[in-house]
Amino acid sequence: MPEKYSSFKIKSIFYGRDKVIAIISIVLIISTFYGLFFSFQDISEGNVKNNLFAQQRDRQIMATRNLSQHITSDLGLVEARLEGLSNSIYFQQEDLTSNKTKTLVQTNFLKIAGIVYHLFVVDKNNIVTIDISTKGAKTFVGTDVSQSQHVMQAEKTREPVFSNGYVGIDGKTRIGIIYPVINRQTGKYLGVVGAVVPVVQFFSKYENIYNIESQFLVAYDKNKNYIATPRTQLLGKNFFANDVQEFFHHNQIQNNLYQQVFSGKPGYAVYDFGSGERLNTGYPIFLSGKPTYFVFVITPTTTIYSQVAKVLFSQRIETFSLLAGATLAIVVLIVFLIKWSSLSEEVKRRGKELEEANKELEIANKQLSLSNEQLKIREKAQQEFINIAAHELRTPIQPIIGLSEVLRSRNLEGQSQQENILDVIIRNAKRLQRLSQVILDITRIESGLLKLNKERFNLKQVIFDTVDDYRNHVRNPNGNVRIVYGIDKEEETPQGGGRGQQRQEQLLHKQRLIRDNTSIVLIEADKVRITQVIDNLVSNALKFTKEGTISLSLQSNDKSQAVVSVKDSGQGIDPSMLPKLFTKFATKSEFGGTGLGLFISKNIIEAHGGKIWAENNTNEKGATFYFSLPLLGSSTQ
Repeated sequence: MPEKYSSFKIKSIFYGRDKVIAIISIVLIISTFYGLFFSFQDISEGNVKNNLFAQQRDRQIMATRNLSQHITSDLGLVEARLEGLSNSIYFQQEDLTSNKTKTLVQTNFLKIAGIVYHLFVVDKNNIVTIDISTKGAKTFVGTDVSQSQHVMQAEKTREPVFSNGYVGIDGKTRIGIIYPVINRQTGKYLGVVGAVVPVVQFFSKYENIYNIESQFLVAYDKNKNYIATPRTQLLGKNFFANDVQEFFHHNQIQNNLYQQVFSGKPGYAVYDFGSGERLNTGYPIFLSGKPTYFVFVITPTTTIYSQVAKVLFSQRIETFSLLAGATLAIVVLIVFLIKWSSLSEEVKRRGKELEEANKELEIANKQLSLSNEQLKIREKAQQEFINIAAHELRTPIQPIIGLSEVLRSRNLEGQSQQENILDVIIRNAKRLQRLSQVILDITRIESGLLKLNKERFNLKQVIFDTVDDYRNHVRNPNGNVRIVYGIDKEEETPQGGGRGQQRQEQLLHKQRLIRDNTSIVLIEADKVRITQVIDNLVSNALKFTKEGTISLSLQSNDKSQAVVSVKDSGQGIDPSMLPKLFTKFATKSEFGGTGLGLFISKNIIEAHGGKIWAENNTNEKGATFYFSLPLLGSSTQ
């Protein structure tokens, strides 16, 4: 009887008044569910919209900084060319008119023709003697430029001058770079050499300066006057002039941003002065250590939000499809309930499946969010690596190019000067070679293409060879730094006079005996890469050790592991650096470098199945770096 009564009660809700109430209740539940869904959807989309906008803002800030650095590099290249001409032998001999001088100016013009369109020479009487320009440009040879503020400023200050924007006789805006020619021996003023940069062609290489409907660039000189802008009616006007401020409706947010950038600090702002919302990122251009020009990259936020809308639309379609599918499943389930009330257990099962599906969807969303954060971190690290590599590559390239041109012109005053220039070129070329090898190693590590050419060799011999190489490299008359294998307590006390020299010779003899009679420690590994790791650790110790001892040692751990240590007496490891010591870019600015050596070493050792770690010395100054490698076997010779 109870089972029949229960079945009758379930069936009864689908007949008469109970049926209407049940249908209305179901409709209300579905409507409420949809309302809550769309409400949560709006909140979620708002968060996504804000996050995507923030990502675009950060990318634009980074792009504006890179753009400023590229402009600084190009204008710095022009300045370097002018400096090289000023110091050449022809200019120093006050030869500002001969064919040899003109040929030298012509050669330098071809190197920077993509930036300037006039390269001219003015004598001490302010008369243009040489004017090399692009094809079709008017020549100014013989012109008196005594009214030129830029030439007069260079003569007065005897320093390079980066001019404000000015309009030429062709009605186009340009800037000038003037470099004084001063006799290095007498200090006599001989004239100037200068270059003219057409600002429209120059800035258009970096960003759009014609269409305000998309992302565009605006540039100002140090007097806050427009020198490049799609709004050509503003060219030459001061940003804070009354008519310009009226054009922008005296927008205070915009004014605050420009004041900040004009003071030499980068910044950004989002504002609307009546023609639509804008994202504006500004950055100063430093020349000769001073903020000289200023660039702003401006993007209508509608272009950003249109990209965001595409992402949200695809997400909305996907979510709505899932919701529609769930609703259809509920409708089908209701039909089955109406026809077969005995399917109540099926309803519970479907409800449980829907709940599990929601949980899975929530887990998937969390995983997607985590992946997004990891992608942002990876993108930021990659951008930092590119910026550091670009900066480090530019540093040695500039003197190599400039000094090579000076050397090629054969305008040197003696063999000593030639040898000094060659030394600088060779030193920077080697630095460039080392940096390119670091970048190649990082690329191989990041892409999983680091290959090992393993062979059997004596690890102890490699360490002795490294000690010999570095001992010869760092030895100096004062003997401030010693590199040894192990630590001899008797040698730690400095000795004066001939006795100190005798003890040094004894130490070297003792080191040779140890090398010749020590046991062989065999490993199977990539000999070049293991040598690279030891070299990295010793170089790192030298960087932080001004005086004292750097000692290398090798021990066997239960005849299964070889443990190499590099101990120094330097300043030790900053505790804040210990957790991230073997990660990329783990370096402090005052010590220079890319901060990649320890990261590369860690990946090489781990690729061999070993470990690498470091710690500060307990009872003395300095730090010790260790790494372990699997032993192939050992025997006594």
